[in-house]
Amino acid sequence: MPKPHPKGTALTYGDCLTWPEDERWEIIDGQAFDMTPAPSLDHQRVSRQLCFQIQQQLEGKPCEMFSSPVDLLLPEGEVRDEDIRQVVQPDIVVVCDQEKLVGGTAIRGAPDWIIEILAPSTAGKDHVRKRRLYERNGLKEYWLVSPTDRTVMVYRLADGAFGLVEIFEDDAVLEPAPLPGLRVDFARVFSPRVRVVRESPAPCRSRKRS
Repeated sequence: MPKPHPKGTALTYGDCLTWPEDERWEIIDGQAFDMTPAPSLDHQRVSRQLCFQIQQQLEGKPCEMFSSPVDLLLPEGEVRDEDIRQVVQPDIVVVCDQEKLVGGTAIRGAPDWIIEILAPSTAGKDHVRKRRLYERNGLKEYWLVSPTDRTVMVYRLADGAFGLVEIFEDDAVLEPAPLPGLRVDFARVFSPRVRVVRESPAPCRSRKRS
């Protein structure tokens, strides 16, 4: 996972706005996490296919999809945007409440659905810190997609908490509960498996002695 950056403690979205625009940061519980390096090619392939399928099915509907980098602000109580201590950049986020789009620059408040694509450098944070953050802010559905394991982990909110994780294989067709009718075909999301053909060694023939 990205290492906490020594920019100080109790950092806020206001601090983030003063940092160089070519840097990507998340702030969780007032602590900054550097989002570099850039995502891998497998990460980008999975993201591209997910975005393609989702966007096609959202055409003409009130919900909107956004992909990273986009700032998601998760306030604790009534605070100004610049004082918010929870700022994350999900890989894919779907918002159905247009009032959560803040001045065309960020999303404020829990969206309806978030997808994080796992990478070795961020998997721990996505599994633990961000899952807890999303749960306590009332995110309806959270997917963790692993390009390496070719699996999908799904958390759904029930009675204010995420239920037990559901794990699906790479041929699953899944429908997010907040968006009935929208379907994601993971056989199209993951790259085709490389078929390895192993030839049997030729039999060893002994020479006849004359």
